[in-house]
Amino acid sequence: MTFEGNPAEAKTYARLKLATGVAASVVLFLFLLAVTASGWSSDLERWARSMTPNPYLALVIFAASLWAAQTTVAAPFTFFSGFVLEHRFRLSNRSFAGWIWDHVKGLLVTLPIAGILGIAAYLCLEWFGDDWWLPVGALLTLTSVVMAGIAPVLIFPLFYTFSPLAEGSLRLRIAELCTRARLRFEGIFTFNLSKTTRKANAGFAGIGRSKRIVLGDTLVREFSDDEIETVVAHELGHYVHRHILVGLLVGAVSSFLGLFLASRAYAWSLSWFSFSSVTEFAALPLLALWLAAFGLVTTPLGNMLSRHHERQADAYAVRLTGRPDAFASALRKLGATNLADPYPHPLVEFLLYSHPSLSRRLRAVEGT
Repeated sequence: MTFEGNPAEAKTYARLKLATGVAASVVLFLFLLAVTASGWSSDLERWARSMTPNPYLALVIFAASLWAAQTTVAAPFTFFSGFVLEHRFRLSNRSFAGWIWDHVKGLLVTLPIAGILGIAAYLCLEWFGDDWWLPVGALLTLTSVVMAGIAPVLIFPLFYTFSPLAEGSLRLRIAELCTRARLRFEGIFTFNLSKTTRKANAGFAGIGRSKRIVLGDTLVREFSDDEIETVVAHELGHYVHRHILVGLLVGAVSSFLGLFLASRAYAWSLSWFSFSSVTEFAALPLLALWLAAFGLVTTPLGNMLSRHHERQADAYAVRLTGRPDAFASALRKLGATNLADPYPHPLVEFLLYSHPSLSRRLRAVEGT
């Protein structure tokens, strides 16, 4: 089996990204554990409460201080993975200032939302006792649905410029694909992905009336119309097979289950660190630890489902277009452009990959 690009370089890139991500996760987990076990979170709670008589403002001060400390601990890993490695392997087009500005914009978007959700979740701890996980799960599910609807319209344009795909044969071919798949979308857009990276990408964004097809300008510029058509057909496969709906439902079930188990483990383990109530600010990092432990267990299961969906979408792309050679060519180009490791270790692929490896996808598409 042949691959474009440099598979050895792709493997090195993948290993460094993996090692950095695993190291960051371990360090952050140990940081939260140390914060909880050392009594520092209790000291931080006393300080936050001394700053204001309003308990909810004190909660904001506590959470913001803990977030700042955690962000500082994670900063070297974030910088190395997101900036240094991307430039070392010639994938990034961003200057350091641009990279910082994108992070600032991300924080300006996420922090208010996280703050509101955090206060709402804490109110659930106060009001609902042992059953706090139910309203928190409902709140998170509702938020995920709302964000899926508004992100393409309100959030994504803060980071990239979206323009309708120019009239021409490619637009007509994509529109024809949508007609054959019996799916309607708000529009077909390109966005300036090359502003930040050399990587290529495409996908569908939004739900309901906000559904739209989005193509990175790198994809439009460097791939043939046949290849782009098969990539879009793959994304259409996700809609035809209702993968987005399944993902939302599985995510909701996972959220409720994770919150339920974490709530029980949280209450059970409070005495380990001399906490007396689930509403103590100082105990909240312990809750975060239990939620992280649940995520560690369930992430491989979620990835298994995701890989199954990707295989279905690959098969649909070939059926809809009748162009297995073009799709295989697109996969090879995407692998080379994005430095995808064609042969990851099977255990790494099982635990961490949301898509099948490039070699597995090509074997399925080419029937080899």
